[in-house]
Amino acid sequence: MNGNDSSVNAEVLPVRAGSRDVEPAGPVLDAELVDDTLPRPRHRTAQHRFARWWRQSPRVPLWLKSKPQAIQAAKDALVAALKSPWRYVGAVVRGLIVGIRWWRGWVTVLDYRKAAEESEKLADKFTEIRELTLFRWKVTGALVAALALVGTIVELVYGSDPLWMAGAAASVALAILGRRKDGSPGRKPALAGPRTLTWTMDPQVLVDAFRDAKLIGKDESLRLVERATRVGDGWAVTVDLPATRKAADVVKNREALASALAVDEVQLIVERVRGNGGHAGRVSMWVADEDPYSSPPLRTPLLGVSQWDAWRPVPFGRDARDRRIDLPLAWTSLLVGAIPRQGKTFAARLAAAGLILDAWVRLYVADFKAGKDWDAAGQVAHRFMSGDEPEHVLILVDWLAELVAEVQGRYRRMRDLDDLTCPESKITPEMSRDAPLDMPITAIFVDEVQVPLEDRTPVVVQGKKLTAGEYIGELLTWLAKKGPAAGIVLVLATQRPDSKTIPSGLRAVLGSRFALRVMDWRDSNIVLGEQMNTRGYDSSRLLPSHKGVGILRPDGETQAGADVLAVTVRTYYMPNEDWQAICAQGRALREATGTLTGHAAGENTAPVLDHASVARVIGTQAEPVAAVELPEPLASVVGYLGDDLGEGGREFVPTAELVEALEVEPTTFGRQMGEFGCRPERVRVPGADGKTRQVRGYLTTDIRAAADAITSGRRIGGESKDDP
Repeated sequence: MNGNDSSVNAEVLPVRAGSRDVEPAGPVLDAELVDDTLPRPRHRTAQHRFARWWRQSPRVPLWLKSKPQAIQAAKDALVAALKSPWRYVGAVVRGLIVGIRWWRGWVTVLDYRKAAEESEKLADKFTEIRELTLFRWKVTGALVAALALVGTIVELVYGSDPLWMAGAAASVALAILGRRKDGSPGRKPALAGPRTLTWTMDPQVLVDAFRDAKLIGKDESLRLVERATRVGDGWAVTVDLPATRKAADVVKNREALASALAVDEVQLIVERVRGNGGHAGRVSMWVADEDPYSSPPLRTPLLGVSQWDAWRPVPFGRDARDRRIDLPLAWTSLLVGAIPRQGKTFAARLAAAGLILDAWVRLYVADFKAGKDWDAAGQVAHRFMSGDEPEHVLILVDWLAELVAEVQGRYRRMRDLDDLTCPESKITPEMSRDAPLDMPITAIFVDEVQVPLEDRTPVVVQGKKLTAGEYIGELLTWLAKKGPAAGIVLVLATQRPDSKTIPSGLRAVLGSRFALRVMDWRDSNIVLGEQMNTRGYDSSRLLPSHKGVGILRPDGETQAGADVLAVTVRTYYMPNEDWQAICAQGRALREATGTLTGHAAGENTAPVLDHASVARVIGTQAEPVAAVELPEPLASVVGYLGDDLGEGGREFVPTAELVEALEVEPTTFGRQMGEFGCRPERVRVPGADGKTRQVRGYLTTDIRAAADAITSGRRIGGESKDDP
């Protein structure tokens, strides 16, 4: 056992005893597994074989295998026993109604009459029908008289006990006849009472809800995999859908199912069961008793931790089931998007808190909000900046260029390391804490990233002019692609999640996404990914009162499961005093370890840069700024689409979207676009409800071709821009 290794491992995870969410951990020791061959019993005892059969046999009920299931079964049995008298009386009444209806149809020869009406021979059969009706009335009267006579004789001879016994037998027969099978017979009220959550007590209501939501057919039913049980503050149940029905459709139509169950959609969690215990038609449901996000948020558990390991996922929040959700940050990147005042900065600071409590992590913090939310991070940051002026944007350009050069240097140094130290071209925990290697995890946080990305300050790279925002977009995209394996963690936060702000090429390589409430499903898809709203994940449906609640799409496994695509999370609460305390603790850790550098150590040295070599590394394709201006409305269309007009962007844009965004008159707009050679097309696209519909709009390739033709002087619609 290596003593040095064990001491490092023992120090990275100390935890204050009594913490709610973090378990105390002792020293982690390195050792070697020694296999001492011991004699094993050749045959299991009969008791072991019986216990194994009992646990695995499908013939043994689940409540006999599990204590929670047995408790729930006992509760269900008690409820059923208390409600059984009323259910029995209701079944007898329904059976009596069914019997009377059957007798009425029999005595009026209803089947014979309908057959005659269908054959249009009712007039010819009228005499026969009347005679048969009179005969059956006579039979009914004779039977009633006979029963009355027999009852009188039995009462005189044997007393009333046989009559009571016969009545009980008749009530049992009527209860069987009136049992709820396909719904209770009888007239339905025109106005029913309010719908409430009753499916947990009656599985038939759950089946009816699936039918009402049109997730299964009228003649189809569900198969119960796991009975309804209490999990947290709600009910959980797992069902199998009928053959050919898909669990993905249930997840996509969660809102319709919530309506059928008479609950708000935030109370309903629907997930497809994956892995060995699931298949494409198995659905796991959890329904909360009340809004799971109405209670006050919990404070971050990092307050009870003296230090953290950056290679462990950071405590981020809790889901509706009150399970702790941790956010993996190593080897990935994060995009946080929301409209203002929804908790975007709080979420980004939660991700930063875990890295701050690791003394070996190097931090770059750029706050373009120009407030004081991130000021405490200046105590630990290697580079720190707060401001929204063009000079601050140019400082970020230098930082990013420095990081690009750092990544390239790390890859070159990894190539010279032996396979034991660096098994792959990826940084390891041991490498990140090896001071001579100088490869610590380096995290860069950019709040209000839309400010630098939209900056129009001209910069010159390799003799070519481009805007600072375009150059920053290329640098961030390159870092998001190649940086994670070299230990670079990129965290971007924006309150303007639209296609013009975040380039499509950058969005495509950001691994983890967190979308708090946004304005519409398009903005939600920009943060979470295309078509996520059709899969049931739309952050625009979150309530305004749900501060700090968002949809997390992690790049890695969380407590919700490795196969869960996304999960709704309420982030932990970390006010400024807690944030300042964590930053102060992070500074103390770095001072003790000797890893305090840069801005935090008072060393505000400018990075040594070679922008020409950096531009060659990232492969920038900057072109000189065009002197030709595009005419309207083509210029507005190109400006609106932005980077979505380039490679990897959108392929189609609806006319209605352009008309609404540009506030133009539809007919005039269509005529002007036609003059530029852009002809509208009809394309089938998915709507907000998940259904595909045909939409009229323009192909971005046509718009790009029209813009290129104007700037290059080629002919458009048979005319050159230079023609008189």
